[in-house]
Parts: sequence; C-alpha cells; structure tokens
Amino acid sequence: MRRRNGVVVPFDPARIEGAASRAAREASRPDPALGPAVAAAVGAGLVARFGSRPPGVEDVQDAVEHALMTLGFPEVARAYVVYRHRHAELRRAKELLGVRDDLKLGLGAVAVLKERYLLRDERGKLAESTGEMMDRVAACVAEAEEAWCPGSAPRWAEAFAGALRRLEFLPNSPTLMNAGTSLGLLSGCVVLPLEDSLVSIFQALGHAALLHQAGGGTGYSFSHLRPRGDVVASTGGTASGPVSFLSVFDTAAGVLAQGGRRRGASMAVLDVSHPDIAEFIEAKRAGGLQYFNLSVAVTGRFMRAVTQGAQHRLVSPRTGRVVARLPAAELFERICEAAWRGGDPGLLFTDRINRGNPLPSLGRIEATNPCGEVPLLPYESCNLGSLNLARFVTGGQVDFGRLRAGVHLAVRFLDDVIDVSRYPVPALEGPARAARKVGLGVMGLAELLATLGIPYDSPAAVRLAGRAFRVIAEEAHRASAGLAAQRGPFPLYEQSIYPGRGVGPLRNAQLTSIAPTGTISLIAGTTSGIEPMFALAYVRHILGRQIPETNPLFERIARDRGFFSDELMAEIARTGTVRQLPAVPADVRASFVTALEIAPEWHLRMQAAAQRHVDAAVAKTVNLPAHATPADVRAIYLAAWRAGVKGITVYRYGARPGQVLTLASPEAAPGAIVAIHDAYSGGCGAHVCEF
Repeated sequence: MRRRNGVVVPFDPARIEGAASRAAREASRPDPALGPAVAAAVGAGLVARFGSRPPGVEDVQDAVEHALMTLGFPEVARAYVVYRHRHAELRRAKELLGVRDDLKLGLGAVAVLKERYLLRDERGKLAESTGEMMDRVAACVAEAEEAWCPGSAPRWAEAFAGALRRLEFLPNSPTLMNAGTSLGLLSGCVVLPLEDSLVSIFQALGHAALLHQAGGGTGYSFSHLRPRGDVVASTGGTASGPVSFLSVFDTAAGVLAQGGRRRGASMAVLDVSHPDIAEFIEAKRAGGLQYFNLSVAVTGRFMRAVTQGAQHRLVSPRTGRVVARLPAAELFERICEAAWRGGDPGLLFTDRINRGNPLPSLGRIEATNPCGEVPLLPYESCNLGSLNLARFVTGGQVDFGRLRAGVHLAVRFLDDVIDVSRYPVPALEGPARAARKVGLGVMGLAELLATLGIPYDSPAAVRLAGRAFRVIAEEAHRASAGLAAQRGPFPLYEQSIYPGRGVGPLRNAQLTSIAPTGTISLIAGTTSGIEPMFALAYVRHILGRQIPETNPLFERIARDRGFFSDELMAEIARTGTVRQLPAVPADVRASFVTALEIAPEWHLRMQAAAQRHVDAAVAKTVNLPAHATPADVRAIYLAAWRAGVKGITVYRYGARPGQVLTLASPEAAPGAIVAIHDAYSGGCGAHVCEF
C-alpha cells in the first residue's frame, strides 16, 4: 500500500484486524472473529480492485468500511467512520499549520515545533519535517564520534535518530532547536556567578542576554550582594540590595523574550541568612518577576532552629558580621505564607546538595538551573535528556532490558553533546569540558503507571518507580565508565570525590537528574517528568480554535473496554478527572488519578524515591488544592527536609491569575470546560516550564 507521503510499504492485515476490533469494542459489539474476517475481506477486495498496483491509505480505509457493512456490522462501521473523521480533522489542522509531520505527533506538539523548533529557509518558510528535525539533531551530535572512531558518525547518527524518532529519548530543547545551526548552544541551562560589584553584576547580565537569545536558561545566587542600605564606599551612597538587581535581570529577560528562541527562565537564590531575606521572600507579592523562579537556600542548622524554636542570625555578606537576630520559626512562617500565596519561594537544602557535590574542591554549590534539578558551580552548564518510560513497556510490564540499552545510548548521546556544543560565553566551555556533567532523567512516569494499572498514589507505584530510577542510575554509571575506558575520564576526575570512594574512572562527573520536561514531553506525547497527570481532558487553543484533547491512553482504554461515550468525554472535559464518575470502572479511576487528587505525602514520597538514585536533583511540584493552608505548606517543607530531597516546590491551585490550566468550577454551567495553555504538557499548573 502507498502511504500518504508516497512511500510504498507492505500491506499489514494485523493493522486492519486491530482497527476493526477497536471499532467493534467501541460499538459494544466485541467479536474475536470480526477482525480476521474484515482483514480477509479487505485483502480480497483490494486485490480484485487494484491487482498489483498499491492502493492508497484512503482506499484501504474505504475497503474496511465496505467490509464492515457487507458483513452486517453497521454500528461498528459507524464507529470506524468517526475514527477516520477525527484523524482527518487532525491532518487538516496540521496542513493549516504548514507542518510536515512524519512522526504523527499531537497537534499541540506540532504547533510548538512550528513556532520555535523547526528550521526555516531564508524566506521564513519551514524547511524540515518533524522527523527531519530529529535526523538533523542526531547527525550533528554524532559528529563527535569521529574524534574517537573515524567514519563511525553515520552509524551513530542512525542509532541516535532511531531513538529520537521513536520518542524513546529526547534531549533538552536547546539541543533540538540549535543542533546543526549557527547558534550551536546545546546546553539547557547555566549558572552564572554574581559577586558584589557592578562589573560582576552587569557582566552576568550581558552573559545572560546571550544565553537567553540562544534558548538557554540561567541560575544565580544573589547571596553575595550587599544588603539594601549598606554603604558604598566609592560613592558615599547606599546599596539598593539584591532584590533591586533581580528586577533588572527580569526586565532584560522580558525584552529578550520578544526576539529569542523561547521564553527566558531563570532561578534566583538567596541565602536564608542574608539581611534582605524578608524582602526577597515577598518579592513577587506585588507582581512582576515573571521570568524568575525564587528559592531560599536553607541549611540544616536553620531547619533545626525552626523545629527547636531557636534564634536565627542574619549576616552581612560584605563584612561577615551578624546584623540581626530573629526567631527561625517566624522567618520560616513567612516563607511558607509566601509560597502558599503564589508558589514562590521554594527551598533548596544546600547541605544536602553539597553532600552530593562531586567536586567540593572547586567550591560550595549555591545555585541551580531554573527548575532546580541541577545544582551547579559558577559557569557550569547542564546538558539534559530524558527517557520516555512509557515507551519501555513490553507485554504488560517494564522492559528493563530495553531500558538498560536505552540508558547506554542516551549517556553516549549526552556526552557527545558536550563536544559539539558551542558556547556564546567563552567562560562556559572550560567548566563544561572539565567536569562533563550530564543529566539523564525520565518522562512519562504517570503514563507508565496508568498503562500498567498502578495508581500513582500507591506503594506499588513508588516501588516500581524506585526500581526504574535505580536501574537507570546503575546503567548510566556503567555507560560512563565504559566511555572513560575508551575516551578517558573527565579531566577533573582526580580532584573529585570518586577516587577517595574507590569509584573507578568515569567520563562524567554527574550523570542523572530529573527535569520537568515541559516541552519535550509535549513533543513525545507523554506526561511530564515524574509528575502525575493534571487533567485527562481539556481544550487547547490553537489556530484561533478550541481543540478538544483527551489523554490518549485513557481514551484508548475507554474504547477498548467499551465504556467510551461522547457524554462521558464531555463530563471529563468539564472536570478533568474521573475518580467521581461511576461510568468509569473502579480500577481505571484509580489508575488515572490526577495531581490535585493526590495527597501531598504521595507527591513527596515519589520525589524522595527518585532522589535516592539521582546524582543531581529532582524537579517536582507538590500540587495543592485551592483550600490548602499555609500550615499545609509548612508541613510539606518540613517533611521534604526530613526526606532528604535537595529542593521542594509547592503550587496551590488558583494561586496565580495566569496559571496555564484552569478547571471548570463545580458550580459552572453545563458546557464549561478545562482550559489549557497551548504549550502545556502536564505537571505544575502554575506556568509553562520551558526547560
């Protein structure tokens, strides 16, 4: 048969059997004999009509409709017609976007790729298909292989492209955007140093501008800047403090967002002992700072003072002197109140972070990338990629053999990225090549669990996730050791923690990190990072139209098990959930739990299960219902510290006016629906995570 792109492929009766059987189940007419009968009738009819000429896709589908009617199954034929109509609408929408989608991605993914990822020619016309984008990235990254084995690049380009095209693994967005282009920045994010001088501050601002222009994100510690009101000896004036400069950086990010590759994002960190910590905690209360996430760096000493009712010291970073004392619990309450109100600040547990620092001889880690999953030293960068766990299921269980092979390929890919990446700021290249840090993570955990019928909020889910994270960590280190044997260890290996711990040479100082995978999980058509699903049905606004979308896994199960109906889908679109719908079988309701239905402790248990096996950190949002209280936030922050995670973020539903996903209220009129941002892919409902 001839596909729509003109390629001739063998006729596959199994696909006909599957389509007919699904339509029969949806029409409540399941019959195991129907699929083979339809496939046989279609095959005979096509041979009679076309002989040796290959029929087109539409010809085959017409033959399926005819066979269903001839065999006496009009209800099944109608269900099949609806299926054809739905897919035809999707193809027409993609044609309106002007995108050649040879990977058969979702419409939201295609819209985002058109806007920012697919290459254009000198006239601004799209110059590659979705699959060709993957081939471009694979070919660019595989060029690094030539340095180790001349002539091997084509073989590795094919292997990399296969994993990308199958959506089993995707790198961070700058790699997809910039590989093989003049920009060349493939790293996702960078931590830039900020010292207590105007030269340092505005040098960092200039570097940030170049990085944001190329699609990278930035993280900073503002903790070294002198506090508001402190003396400025050179002028005789007084300092404006770190929060004032934070506004300058945010304004610059906003200007660059108009002409850059994507919306800029940054992380601002301030130490809990800084004299301006109270101002920092409230920095978002009056609005603004839309390009920044905020985190307070807290130590174990501070957290113990909170629980013991002790005093906390505020220390001038310029003089090192104590300038004030206050109850630690009082300051902690202010942090929790602000996080309850708007989602910021989160907490970074810096003692825990630095216990995992592979290069303590280079200094203490004080900042992270924008979403907190990669703590980094100044000028270090993060090269991230994520395995799509939902693609590693065979026969109703996780295929750990394939997963292990996927880890080895992904580690090799990410190590190659370091060598082919170009850095708009020269100071970045040395640290990137000296430590060779990468961050292999996952996406699709919630989809994996639902596929296997395991509720996200269950011990079984935490156990399975922990096993998967352990396998990924072990294989990533094996892969890095193998690369070190071939290519040599990372140059700073002897200065790292590994020789003293009896760990043999590694190619990479850091290997694993779990990112939120905002856009790449949308491209892969799966759930983001290790987050649960946020809603099962919603409306996405694309091309000036409201495009209804349903979680494809849930819809497939509903059709296969015969409880699909338009009325059910309409109700789910109004609420986004199924746990209160008796028309959905109990086991499906349990498996498709959404973020706001999950108790906070299960969010945290999943994050802790991941952190135990991750070198860097884990990006995870604890979603809270609108009726949550500051006391709930306090309990979560304390539990996170005790659980040994490296950072914690919460988001209370409705806390921000511009959140990307809005549920219809229980009192809403019939027809009210869940509304979603066009680039939202799941996870935190507070904003679109670009990184």
